[in-house]
Parts: sequence; structure tokens; C-alpha cells
Amino acid sequence: MRRVQSSDACGRVWVFGDYRNYFKNRVTLQLIARAKDLAGKLDTGVTVLLLGERVHQWAMEYVAHGADTVVVVDLPALKDYRAETYSGIMSQLVELYRPEIILGGATRFGRELFPRLAKRLDTGLSSDCVDLEIDPSDRGLVQITPAFGGELLAEIVCPNRRPQMATVHPGTFKELPHDASAVGCILYPELEIIPDERVEKIRSRPERDRETRLEDAPLVIVGGRGMGSKDQFETLFELADLLGAEVGATLPAIQAGWAAPDRLIGQTGRIVKPKLLISIGTSGALQYTAGIRGAETIIAINRDPKASIFRMADLGIVGDGRTIVGLLLEELRKRF
Repeated sequence: MRRVQSSDACGRVWVFGDYRNYFKNRVTLQLIARAKDLAGKLDTGVTVLLLGERVHQWAMEYVAHGADTVVVVDLPALKDYRAETYSGIMSQLVELYRPEIILGGATRFGRELFPRLAKRLDTGLSSDCVDLEIDPSDRGLVQITPAFGGELLAEIVCPNRRPQMATVHPGTFKELPHDASAVGCILYPELEIIPDERVEKIRSRPERDRETRLEDAPLVIVGGRGMGSKDQFETLFELADLLGAEVGATLPAIQAGWAAPDRLIGQTGRIVKPKLLISIGTSGALQYTAGIRGAETIIAINRDPKASIFRMADLGIVGDGRTIVGLLLEELRKRF
């Protein structure tokens, strides 16, 4: 097979296409939108990498959402995901087309696959990024991610290795509108597929839908360590029921067992962009605030007037969150 340089057929900014649960998991579409901005600064195109069986329909969806090229490896051997098989195929494609940047979702899937791929390619990987930029001085990818336990935002670069790789949380970027008239190039390269036989699938079943819909909620109430106890944290659920909101939690509240792990807001949890976010008893650590930067309006309640959360709040209330929630509940019960 003739070796095709990336400039011949593919853009230099790649996005891994995770089409599973397509209509709910939009991270690939969000990454395509950001990749378009990055590619524009590099004067190149955006390529989506799609692996699986009978996946052509998803290729057309990615074109409609902004992809210039979709590289499709469509084989029966790829019907079931195996990390080693997928990373092996991706490394072959990288050697073939030589992209400069590869992006993926910071999901359980991406956190398993991307470190393996980075190891195969002998390059770096920045995980759980909250933003991506291009350095105009050297055209390098600047990967912005919380560091030191969420206390700082670090700008990470990979000057000496290619491709530059990063994973990004779902909900960090906004997807482009669907354009049914969009036209793109779809490539079907011929590759040698060596399935990974160390893992055998015995059976599978769909994962039950989570109860929480934090990413889509217009109103989110987030409780932190300042709620004091599990019983006090439970009052947030009653408040949410009365207001039609969803409840999220900071890492200390999750670790204390006050809320389920799927309610975690922040760098390693959910990214939310509600019209209104009420943050109660949260200190404002970067690990947490990385997940709420897209909120239109933030109301913060904390006993400490110097709490970091007040620096990003539109309205700050200095006081005991437990007392204030109690007063709100008392008033709302009268009205409903």
C-alpha cells in the first residue's frame, strides 16, 4: 500500500470518534467543534477516526458536524471494543497519515484507550483538559488542565514528540449545528488487523441509564463539605425537587458518602453549563470550578467571606448554607 502523507489526504488535527450511545454522549461532536478552531489556526483540516463494524452512518454524522475527513476502519473484528486491538490500529493510522494532534473524550473509554496509544507512539498525553489553544510562536498545542489537586491551572506542551495528545471532559465545548448539506472526504484504508485475543467477551448488556441529567439541567444545586453531614446534604434534594433542579456534589462530599459518584462536578466528574448554578458550602477549588465555568449565573453560599468560590460568583451570600437552605425550604413549602 502506498504511504500517503497527512497533507495528501488528512487534516493534521484528529478526533477519535466514540459513536457509542451517540445521541446522549456528544463529546466527539464537541471535540470536532474545538478541533475546527485549532485547525483553522494551523491552516489544516479536521479528521475523525472511526473504528467499528457498520459505522458508515456515524461517518456522515461527523461530516455534518464539521469534520473535513473521516478515516473509517470498518471490520467485523472491531464490533467489540478491545483496548489493545484499537490502540494497535490507531498507531498504524498515525504512522500512515502523521497527524500533529489527536483529541479524545475524558470518559472511561478514553481514559483506558488514550494512555495505551500514547505509550505505543512514545509521545505525551494530557488528561482531563479544560481548554486547548495553539501557541502562535511554534504552532504547538497548549493543553490546559488543573494540577496539584486542582489548586492550579497548568499549561502543558509537548515540544519534542508528535502527535500531541489530549483528552477533554464532555461538556467542555459546544458542538456545531448539524449541517445536512456538508460535504467531506471518507477514507477506507487497508490495514493489517491483529485482534487482541487476551480478552474474550462472554456476554454484554446495556448500561442502565443514570438517574442524573446534570449536563442538560438548566438549574443545578451543588453541595460541598460545608453542608456538614449526609442528613444536611439530603435537604438539597428536597430543594431541587421544589425548584426543578438537579443536585451535584464536590469531591469532598462524594468522598464522605453524602452523594453518589455520578453526581461529581469538576475536573474528574461532570462539566455543567446551566442557566443558574447554586453552589452551597463549596470552597471553590479549581478541581470543582473547572466543571462550572460554563454556568450563565452562579450564586455562592459560604460562611467564609474569603472563600475562592466568591471570585467567580455573580452573587455571593456569606452565611451558613445549612441555615439558608432550611429557610428556603420553609418558604418554598408554603408556596407548593
